[in-house]
Amino acid sequence: MSRLARGRGRRGKFNPRAGFEPEPAGPNVSGALLKQARKSGQLNLSNRGLEKVPDTVWRINLDVPEEAKNVTFDGEDRWWEQVDLTKLILASNKLSELSPNLNQLPALVVLDVHDNDLTSLPKEIGDLQHLQKLNASHNKLQSLPSELCHLNNLLYLHVDYNKLAELPNDLGTLAHIEDLDVSHNELPTLPPSIGYVSRLTKFNASNNQLSNLPPEIGDLHNIRVLDLSNNQLEHLPSDVGRLGKLEQLYIKYNKLREFPNLKQCEQLKELHAGFNLIASLSADHLKLLPGLVLLDLRDNKLTSIPEEITHMQHLQRLELSNNDLSSLPFSLGLMSSLKSVNLDGNPLRTIRRDVIQRGTSELLKYLRTRIEEPKSGDVAPLTPDPEPAVPGSTIDTFTVHKTKSINYSNKNASSVPDDILETGRDMYVSEMNLSKNVLTTFPAGLVQLAATLTDLNLSFNKLAALGAEIGQLSRLTTLDLRNNQLTALPTEVGNLQHLREVALSCNRFQQFPAVLYSLLKLENVFANDNHIAAIDVDGLLKLPQIATLDLQNNDIMQVPPQLGNVTSLRSLQLGGNPFRVPRPAILAKSTADLLEYLRGRIPT
Repeated sequence: MSRLARGRGRRGKFNPRAGFEPEPAGPNVSGALLKQARKSGQLNLSNRGLEKVPDTVWRINLDVPEEAKNVTFDGEDRWWEQVDLTKLILASNKLSELSPNLNQLPALVVLDVHDNDLTSLPKEIGDLQHLQKLNASHNKLQSLPSELCHLNNLLYLHVDYNKLAELPNDLGTLAHIEDLDVSHNELPTLPPSIGYVSRLTKFNASNNQLSNLPPEIGDLHNIRVLDLSNNQLEHLPSDVGRLGKLEQLYIKYNKLREFPNLKQCEQLKELHAGFNLIASLSADHLKLLPGLVLLDLRDNKLTSIPEEITHMQHLQRLELSNNDLSSLPFSLGLMSSLKSVNLDGNPLRTIRRDVIQRGTSELLKYLRTRIEEPKSGDVAPLTPDPEPAVPGSTIDTFTVHKTKSINYSNKNASSVPDDILETGRDMYVSEMNLSKNVLTTFPAGLVQLAATLTDLNLSFNKLAALGAEIGQLSRLTTLDLRNNQLTALPTEVGNLQHLREVALSCNRFQQFPAVLYSLLKLENVFANDNHIAAIDVDGLLKLPQIATLDLQNNDIMQVPPQLGNVTSLRSLQLGGNPFRVPRPAILAKSTADLLEYLRGRIPT
């Protein structure tokens, strides 16, 4: 049926030549805007102060367009090629209701009505059979119409920040949904039919009043991110342990007394279980999580950590602050992947406070030194015996041999003595700490340790540049250059292809060092407190394993929305910069939420 025919019988003024004309577009909605929408199939009416959607919007597919009044076939408008509306954005207005006439837009694929004053959705929304994305967050919805469950093609449903006290019992008929957000509502339970939403990969039910979960939640076999934070949960059903593709689990701020049994969650990378009442860890449970990268157990009631935590060979971040720990297993020092251990607020008696304050690297070194030496009859490691200390030598060669590390920090040294470097070479040293000295040039003699050196600390010196020799230390995995006077890194840093962490904080960089974009194993970059003016998203996208990026307290004027596409990031810190967007309230949210916010601002 032609648009002229479809227009007959519609409200408006009759024109003998063009049939019924549509009524004026209405306040804040110009005819030119509707005309463009007929061409593109998209209409953005966000942030216009609308209290009601003009009827012409709902009839945009039915009314005779203004440009069709004088029918010609040689103009630029080509009104007969106009398309149906597929995307309608009504966000950030003052709407208190949506008209039932929204079903006159049957081709809609995207409907965004977030940040309004809606108290309900019309049942006619169930007629939008092509709808794939519905965002009704930040409204005043008290319930959802059951007809919503007729949207068989819906992939994305966000109804967070409302006043929902229940979800439709037929929620399971939305079998194609992949992203469901019902957070920040008043839900006491979830319907058992949640288990039938089998394609769900991301489910956020945080900040509700959930006291239990239906066992059917274990049927979400494709779920990768599950957020149950800020509820009233006292235990998790064992069925959660059947989520074999789960990668991130958030259960913080609940009332859990036991560590969850995640027996089949072999893909789990992050477990956020802080702010609960967990009193103990089961060795058997820890053995089931060998792939965990982040374990957050802060603010619980833990009194000990079992030795079996060493089964988590990929663990990088361990949060244990504000528990009741009096000791740690010394074997924790053997976990080479650990980059951050937080122990603040524990009554530790077996570890001096100054050791803890020196950071994770020093803590792990200390724990390694406390591991018992092999007993008589045990096979000793095949390493050279230490030579007697050289008269006048400044280090203890026995300690160097035992720890494979040299600590030559806080010596007020302007150079590194030859005997230090020679001992490091002969003892196959892997860690060298030269921090808190007065070095003004890069110690070229470090190349003698190139075959074994993996951890180099040059922080708190007076380095204005690094020498080209740095490129010969090709086995480095950690490089600490904090608190120097650096403005650039030499191109030879590109040879450090094993580098996983670099600390550039408190220097004089005006640009993010481009040479870092060639280090494909780089995971953690700390570049806070510099003068960096811009974020190069294309460069960051070249780093497939980048997980931590700290750019706080720089001179960044603009945050590109495309930064949200750097999905490998687990910790993004941007505070203390002069940009105005994102707002501080957005920056205070989790990194995942910040990245999602940025992706939402990418122009379409």
